[in-house]
Amino acid sequence: ILILVIFLGYIMIWIMMPTNQFWLHWLPDIHAKTDSTYLGQQGANILIYTFPILLIATLGCLYLHLDKYGDDSDNRRREDQYLNSWKQPALVRSPLGIISWTELLFVLMFIALLVWSFYAYVHGMFKNITTQSASKMGEAVWEVRLDSVALLLGLVGNICLSFLFFPVTRGSPILCLVGLTSESSIKYHIWLGHTALTLFLAHALCYVVFWANTHQISEMLKWNRVGISNMAGEVALLSGLAMWIASSSPVRRKLFELFFYTHHLYIVFIVFFVLHVGFSYSCIMLPGFYLFLIDRFLRFLQSQRKICVTSARVLPCQAMELNFSKDPRLNYSPSSIVFINVKSISKLQWHPFTVTSNNRLDPNQLSIVIKSEGSWSQKLYAKLSSLTPMDRLEVAVEGPHMPPSTSFLRHDMLVLVSGGSGITPFISIIRELVFLSNSHEETPKVLLVAAFKKSPELTMLNLLLPFSGTPHDVSRLQLQIQAYITRDTNPSKESQKQPMNIWFEPSVSDAPVSGVLGTSSWLWLGAIISASLVAFLLLIGLANRFYYIHPIDGARSVANLVFLCMSVVIVATLIFVWNKKQNATDGRQIQSANTPTQMASPTAASGLERELESAPEEYFKQVTTVHYGERPNFKKIISECEGSDIGVFVSGPEKMRQDVAAICSSGSAKGLRYKSYSFDW
Repeated sequence: ILILVIFLGYIMIWIMMPTNQFWLHWLPDIHAKTDSTYLGQQGANILIYTFPILLIATLGCLYLHLDKYGDDSDNRRREDQYLNSWKQPALVRSPLGIISWTELLFVLMFIALLVWSFYAYVHGMFKNITTQSASKMGEAVWEVRLDSVALLLGLVGNICLSFLFFPVTRGSPILCLVGLTSESSIKYHIWLGHTALTLFLAHALCYVVFWANTHQISEMLKWNRVGISNMAGEVALLSGLAMWIASSSPVRRKLFELFFYTHHLYIVFIVFFVLHVGFSYSCIMLPGFYLFLIDRFLRFLQSQRKICVTSARVLPCQAMELNFSKDPRLNYSPSSIVFINVKSISKLQWHPFTVTSNNRLDPNQLSIVIKSEGSWSQKLYAKLSSLTPMDRLEVAVEGPHMPPSTSFLRHDMLVLVSGGSGITPFISIIRELVFLSNSHEETPKVLLVAAFKKSPELTMLNLLLPFSGTPHDVSRLQLQIQAYITRDTNPSKESQKQPMNIWFEPSVSDAPVSGVLGTSSWLWLGAIISASLVAFLLLIGLANRFYYIHPIDGARSVANLVFLCMSVVIVATLIFVWNKKQNATDGRQIQSANTPTQMASPTAASGLERELESAPEEYFKQVTTVHYGERPNFKKIISECEGSDIGVFVSGPEKMRQDVAAICSSGSAKGLRYKSYSFDW
């Protein structure tokens, strides 16, 4: 309740900000009561714009630490049933993709905020623009109004910028509180980015037209030491436009590396944006960037560990399963995400993959599946499938980043619809259900509808079982698999081949995958947020006490940015090192049980694993029906499912997600709960 009250107060600030009541009464009163020798005017701005969100984040960390993950109480069930009705598709084939009722509501509310802000600013400024006031400035009325509109477009654009970094903060407590992950909310970042840069571009063009008509075009080259720096704003805009162009769908899909590297211009954008408007005004957008900065630095620290890859499976369909040793104390939920960097292929590229292992079925192992589709994954496949034995494969790992809930347990039946490599989120879900069914817990019936283009891709179903097999009775899970091969009418020889199993030689320098902040990560993250903010305020307070710098000064802005980064780096590093030492006392042994002393031949290793897994594999063969040369009829399949609460999960191409969403949102559909996994943004 406290978090909700603070958030509503923060939203009220945004609603009131364009009004004269805010600028003429509220803000002056706040400044009069909070301005001090130590923090000056920026102290009030930090209190109004920055502190509420960081307080919400800190309280959110405490709540998430105390909250029992995966609570299945009756109250939680009723709450989920109510919320699920709002999460169902409202628009299926819109220009923005599949939009739920909740998303539609918030999009409309955000648009209303932008329209209201622009209208209120225009109304407040235009009423003071008269022929007499314009003539005193030696300008026409339309020119003065154009000058005002240019300013207002920038102010409204700052609203979008203020929310831009929240969706891409992977370990954000705020995203978890609202039931989102950074991967599922990437589209919000894209929408906000498009809107912000459209407004900023219009802001700049209006000023150029104004300066050109009033013979002040030289203003474009002015870099004022005190006040607004026009040239700094232009540099920020150019870096933003470069990111915008590189983020367009054709460039992003065909030239991903260009998109990836160009996006690092956000550093240039932020620095010159702060130089453009001053640090005090930048406090409006500071909360999102502050949390992003903490998250980004923690991910950097985690990525410095050398992770041990214990084994791999290479499938005939050019898919690979990588298995890492894992700290048994690291807990994650099904469909979690990790980011992987293979330095021998690229030192800078990071790629997201779904975790396919199960935390309870494989307590010492974390697994991911990679389909060879791009240049990076093709190079990795070439390394693994090479006939030359490999001693090691060094990787760096960020994550895992968990979804906010495991709602699949609350359905009577699960329909898992996948296309190609989209099956990966469902592997971890099925493994979780296998474990729960053997723990005498009630589990839903499961229907897996897997569509593949070619018959060799059927071997992806082999990944439903862990690399080392499982002692659990998989037949206790009520599972049916309907596999569809759309382009082949008969099985091919490739589909009959067995996966190639590979073991890697461990090294003393390798470390298991573990949490960046240990087992109490939420608690430590809250400590970093609060302690770094205190350190930051102390640094700028001391600087203001002994050195006077103008409130809107480039030197002050640079100094405050440096203090901000110093605070985050020092506090986060100290807590990270403390946790690392604490974990070291419990031992950091590499989990390589049942690994041969030397690299076994693929044939012998494969035979051993097949013998261990023969019983579960026989069960999977019995429950699997393969349809060659057919496409799944989703409407028929879903309509034949029985249950009052059916969870329909989809992971695959956009058209597949749209087709299934249309069925779930149709008036005739009852008891269907739609959820999609999308990684093709």
